[in-house]
Amino acid sequence: MDTTTPEIERIAGHSFRNRALLEEALTHRSSAQESATPLHNERLEFLGDAVLGLIVGERLVEMYPAASEGQLTKLKAYIVSAANLVEVGRALDLGKFLRLGRGEDLSGGREKKTLLVDGLEALLAAIYLDGGIEAARRFCRRHILTETALAAAAGQSEAGNFKSALQEWLQQQRLPTPSYKVVRESGPPHDRRFHIELRVGTLFTSQAEGSTKKSAEQTAAQAALDHFQREALALRADQIVETPDAGRP
Repeated sequence: MDTTTPEIERIAGHSFRNRALLEEALTHRSSAQESATPLHNERLEFLGDAVLGLIVGERLVEMYPAASEGQLTKLKAYIVSAANLVEVGRALDLGKFLRLGRGEDLSGGREKKTLLVDGLEALLAAIYLDGGIEAARRFCRRHILTETALAAAAGQSEAGNFKSALQEWLQQQRLPTPSYKVVRESGPPHDRRFHIELRVGTLFTSQAEGSTKKSAEQTAAQAALDHFQREALALRADQIVETPDAGRP
């Protein structure tokens, strides 16, 4: 590998034991053809797509235990979409490290969406083969399954839009509308943390934090919704126990 190897390892957050995997992940077919080598990243792209689907699905099932298959599918579709992954590739400056043929390079290949997405999936597969599923999870959670991406996905799906779900539930129960307030900001400018306070009248207060205001509000709303729904279930259970069976002599 060339002198950029330590740089891409640092950016990706993984030090390769088998750097041949990293070389393969970053090699486009056009470069392989010019150098008469059979190695390019298409087979790793295939594997990376499967690994990404597994890790994203695993994370979403963990986050949204009450979501339906259809809701989880919508959330996953956003996170693994080319539109989202290309932004991850750009944030990693992945185009800089791709090994392209001369023609592909001159035609702007380092900025092409398909090459960035394919390279990202191939890189994930290389990390998986080199370091196992835990290394792949760490990479995904650091770069793909970020709070910002999860909040954006939640905003497009009823499964994760806890603010809307909370407001609708409170309206149905004729309870006060929730209010959200930023009570504190912390961290350096490049890694701000927003601390949100949620209030539902005098009935409930919760606080949460996140890398964006929206993600913190979603977390606070989820806590509030869980609280009120648990209370409602407990109340119904008490009513069932206390109500005599009308059919019993």
